[in-house]
Amino acid sequence: MKQLLFSWFTTAACVGGFAAETVWLHTLDLTPMRQGYGTPQIDRGIREQPLSIAGQKFEHGVGTHAKSTLWINLAGGSSRFQAAVGVDDATGDPKASVTFKIVGDGRTLWQSGTMKMGEPAKSVDLDVTGIQTLILAVGDAGDGIAFDHANWAEARFQVAGATPKTMAQPSEPAVILTPVPGPSPRINGPRVYGCRPGNPFLYRIPTTGERPIRFAAAGLPDGLRLDASSGIISGTSLKRGSYTVTLRAANSHGHDKRTLKIVCGDTLALTPPMGWNHWYTHYDRITDELMRQAADVMVSSGMADVGYQYVNIDDCWMNASKNRDSLRVGPLRDDRGNIVPNKHFPDMKALSDYIHGKGLKAGLYTSPGPLTCAGFAGSHEHEAQDARQFAEWGFDFLKYDWCSYDGVVKGDHSLETLKRPYRLMGDLLKQQNRDIVFNLCQYGMGNVWEWGEEVGGHCWRTAGDLGFELDRVFEVALKNAEYRAHSKPGSWNDPDYIQIGLIGNARGMGEPIPCPLTPNEQYSFMSLWCLMAAPLFFSGDMNHLDAFTVNVLCNPEVIEIDQDPLGECARVIPAGEETFLMVKNLEDGDKAVGLFNQGETETTVTARWSDLGVKGRQPVRDLWRQKNLGRFRNAFAARVPARGCVLVRLDCGR
Repeated sequence: MKQLLFSWFTTAACVGGFAAETVWLHTLDLTPMRQGYGTPQIDRGIREQPLSIAGQKFEHGVGTHAKSTLWINLAGGSSRFQAAVGVDDATGDPKASVTFKIVGDGRTLWQSGTMKMGEPAKSVDLDVTGIQTLILAVGDAGDGIAFDHANWAEARFQVAGATPKTMAQPSEPAVILTPVPGPSPRINGPRVYGCRPGNPFLYRIPTTGERPIRFAAAGLPDGLRLDASSGIISGTSLKRGSYTVTLRAANSHGHDKRTLKIVCGDTLALTPPMGWNHWYTHYDRITDELMRQAADVMVSSGMADVGYQYVNIDDCWMNASKNRDSLRVGPLRDDRGNIVPNKHFPDMKALSDYIHGKGLKAGLYTSPGPLTCAGFAGSHEHEAQDARQFAEWGFDFLKYDWCSYDGVVKGDHSLETLKRPYRLMGDLLKQQNRDIVFNLCQYGMGNVWEWGEEVGGHCWRTAGDLGFELDRVFEVALKNAEYRAHSKPGSWNDPDYIQIGLIGNARGMGEPIPCPLTPNEQYSFMSLWCLMAAPLFFSGDMNHLDAFTVNVLCNPEVIEIDQDPLGECARVIPAGEETFLMVKNLEDGDKAVGLFNQGETETTVTARWSDLGVKGRQPVRDLWRQKNLGRFRNAFAARVPARGCVLVRLDCGR
């Protein structure tokens, strides 16, 4: 066994007539290594224990945590790379699973396949002669990064020329692909909108173009009125039925019109809800003032003009028994049992009125447990009182987070137990004189996508908090797409929020800093979410929006894919080792197609008409660039950057 796993001593050999020295991986500068948790460890595993794989100890190496990537500049000076790889024994959990991959100059040189705890180390002995750039990558085997401790044991290079040096991943320019909206009006947003009879109605017509714009609406149902200068439709929806309304917008540069189908019945969220949530930016620093500022920016930035409408408070608006901020500490409820907002939120009704005054909607958060995730007051045993209070305050969206409810049920995760608190609150919300979209935040337990609609939900989280695993955007999306059969109008699978621009560190709840995703990853992020018909909630810093972030968030042609009335989640078609397609049927017969590259180097991805179910010459439009690319017969191929995408629309009706 020892011979199989090499001799680990520093040696000199004769390679091609030159003396080759051994350069150990652990002696290189490891600071450029990107990994999903913690920092790389020298000569020990991620738990800071001696390197060990399936009981075999190793003196030297690097311990890391999936997902991780290390770029190394070999400059053609190395002849071999050797190592023993596997899951570190100290992970302590049999669920640990990782993959190892080595890429040289854009070509995969070696892969381990899935490795689990207790499996013997696999040996690596690669000829890297002439290779300029080597990438050492650890994956999570597609099941999340929990306990995925990986070892590059006794990893070393045989070097006869230039010494290997680690390097930062090549930087990408933040290229703005989306054209700036022109001065003429363009009406955006959903083509169908759901409401319930007898409840307050509020809809801001999303429209780009130079202001002032004059709006008109033909066919509005009784009880609704339009403010012609703001484009805000308000009033009370009185009768059940479907109403086709013709919306018009005009300014000195031109005019536009579009139909909107208003469905007054039992179903809300006929297209995925869109908005902003404070959590991944402000955490327990959120205030009334920050919420109002977010509403202001949603309008001034143009987000509201492409369909974003909800301005949602997450955790920490209530009182807690203890907190680092004394203004958030106080009685959880008053003498009548009403929940008490903390001093940063002096008037919840005034806050929702402010948001509504801009034609936007207001959202709120709580837990079915006695406390929220951050230790603030939850709704346990006060559900009816809270539902009534939230409606009286004027909130239009409720995120209901499992959190401390585990203590109530003492860990019982039977299906009926999982359903119970959500059915209770779902029924209560339906009784309120207000349309309240209900978001089930319970991390996919019990296959919530199969029963979320049954208990009154409109959207439901299918996995854990994405903020802890932003390097897994592709994997999270692919997993979420497996539940595509349960995506339909009024019922949406939610893989969590869009986290680009400036965001805080989810583990430390820190102040916002630039998100760790490359520009291409950010385009992929938005494209994946739109193809999945996922709720679009931005959770970055609204007060520091830059032009690139606005360009990713606010492309109306991309958003139309998310808001398509058919409500279909795209199907996934593998296209290569690290490439795949997502194909989404649209209501008008067109198809949206995403060509994705999960790899670390640029490659060509091909969408074949036979896989898409179309024939002949198809017109193809690049949605990010808003540019017609021409007609293509049999297939469309594109160069797709590392961790990037190309998003197109096939106009199948022409």
